Amino acid sequence: MYAIIRTGGKQYQVEAGDRLRVEKLEGEVGATVELEEVLLLVDGESVQIGRPLVEGAKVTATIIEQGRQKKIIVFKKKRRKGYQVKKGHRQFYTALNIETISA
Repeated sequence: MYAIIRTGGKQYQVEAGDRLRVEKLEGEVGATVELEEVLLLVDGESVQIGRPLVEGAKVTATIIEQGRQKKIIVFKKKRRKGYQVKKGHRQFYTALNIETISA
């Protein structure tokens, strides 16, 4: 059984037992999170396609880590003008362990 979920403006395919990093969600480490934006649900041969969401379906996950990703450097420069800007950015993320998928 697997599901396609939407969180943080992105879509993920998840199964029970999977670990994945998503955009930051509120909650402490060890807390349980219910993701209710299920777009597709596949259980063996039966497929439920949401229009836009599958009614009554949800994915339960546990927060295993709150952190920040590696720094990326944003560098802007205009040639011959003496203009250059260097900035760094570290995106926040939440690591989840998928517990159950229910319809």
